[in-house]
Amino acid sequence: MAIPLGQAARIGAYIAKKHLTGVKRYPLVLMLEPLYRCNLACAGCGKIDYPDEILNQRLTFDQCMQAIDECGAPVVSIAGGEPLLHNDLPRIVKGFLARKKFVILCTNALLLKKKIDQYEPSPGFTWSIHLDGDKVMHDKSVCQDGVYETAVEAIQLAKSKGFQVSINCTLFQGADPARVAQFFDEMMALGLDGITVSPGYAYERAPDQEHFLNRTKTKQLFRDILSRGKGGKAWAFTQSTMFLNFLAGNEAYGCTPWGNPTRTVFGWQRPCYLLGEGYAKTFKELMEETDWDAYGVGNYEKCADCMVHSGFEASAVQDIAKHPLKALGVTLRGVRTDGPMAKDISIDNQRPAKDFFSGHVEKKLAEIRAKNPRASKKVVNVEEV
Repeated sequence: MAIPLGQAARIGAYIAKKHLTGVKRYPLVLMLEPLYRCNLACAGCGKIDYPDEILNQRLTFDQCMQAIDECGAPVVSIAGGEPLLHNDLPRIVKGFLARKKFVILCTNALLLKKKIDQYEPSPGFTWSIHLDGDKVMHDKSVCQDGVYETAVEAIQLAKSKGFQVSINCTLFQGADPARVAQFFDEMMALGLDGITVSPGYAYERAPDQEHFLNRTKTKQLFRDILSRGKGGKAWAFTQSTMFLNFLAGNEAYGCTPWGNPTRTVFGWQRPCYLLGEGYAKTFKELMEETDWDAYGVGNYEKCADCMVHSGFEASAVQDIAKHPLKALGVTLRGVRTDGPMAKDISIDNQRPAKDFFSGHVEKKLAEIRAKNPRASKKVVNVEEV
């Protein structure tokens, strides 16, 4: 596994304390989206069609520090949008590191060469470069030529400067297992510290709705990929072996969205990183007033095909805590890639999907205009950094 021993030990101690004190729901990773603005327009993204007034919003340094202080998660994953467009991001990263948090900065790498000297290598800091496969696969995914080469150059630059570097790879329908396995081999040859992999989630407002995977196709895809890498042992993943075991259809976990709470420019996002169906003003309100049982596979139509790490990695970690010997066996043998799959959760009684997007946008726009009547006239260039 690619998770450093020191980080694993600290996170393990955190989890053990929660279990010993009887805490049922607790965060593992703060998913921080300090802005939605991006310098790409990927067809699979559900966060690029907000009005400019919302895309121009930024979480302040104090709001970011308050978010981690409220939830207390040991890890912060900074995403977006494109986080490197945020002027105060270096200070935000330093603030998290000063609080002894592990920081994962997710970026498409287009601005990394320009910005990298604003950051310092640290055992607690990792660049996570977005790469959805080889050159053809990735440039098609992000709808722009040349992005793959830029990302690879950024990986090499960051490694040369002593940074920890991983990639985050989202796979969609039509991904070729042999090609993905070769891509993983090529990435490890670059000296990567790890790979984060996940099936694409069907954002309801994503321009491309045709290439997201359903659960059956997801499981078979990951079996076919992992079988080419000794059950996953050939590559260093930044995720638990049990999450990979889940992706291969050997576990039937329910999701634990509170494990990766999300703070955005709207507030604390209910119920999870992928669904914005309400926003809480505080983390306490998010945890205590969200109807968690109304969401997840089997409970809600929008969740039916989701197997994304932000919803299920915490489920896998809980399973490891409860069944350490089983988890050790999977780690030693590798993920099983043949034979029967675990019986999945039934979706027969799930409630139908509802649309919340317009209401959230209208409310936020009203707040912005009330505070700054001229906000709607302000134009921000995505290269304004």
